[in-house]
Amino acid sequence: MKPMKPIKPMKPRLADDRRCFACGPDNATGLRMTFDYGDGTAISRVVPRREFGGWSNIMHGGIVATLLDEAMAHAAIAAGERAVTARIEVRFRKAVPTDVPLVVEGKVHGRRGRVMEMESTLRGEDGTLYAEGKARFLTELGTGESGSDGG
Repeated sequence: MKPMKPIKPMKPRLADDRRCFACGPDNATGLRMTFDYGDGTAISRVVPRREFGGWSNIMHGGIVATLLDEAMAHAAIAAGERAVTARIEVRFRKAVPTDVPLVVEGKVHGRRGRVMEMESTLRGEDGTLYAEGKARFLTELGTGESGSDGG
């Protein structure tokens, strides 16, 4: 009897179930971010609630990273791609207050094959810079939905 070849598992497609912690409209406990799109850019205005704090009236650093990461993911969408974070770096500039309006912006900085170089900033409405993010994202491969050549 001939040995069977192992079956390669199918790669999951990046599907939106509307429950994303950052932007899912069906996630009642999430951030519920919405975005305005430009050419490879995405901007969200958000007021993170007190329950996203670390210390009193200061946002948890993981939530700050989430805001920056999500803006970069949506910048990829603005560029016509679905992509996932491969590496992220966050630079915290000032403590981020909770319960105040914030503006987070992501943009595509460059691209090589499936790798997208991304940047993001988190600011107060008055322009105060609270945090910056840089990341590498990997685009979805082989779905036929993106403009990527998969190379």
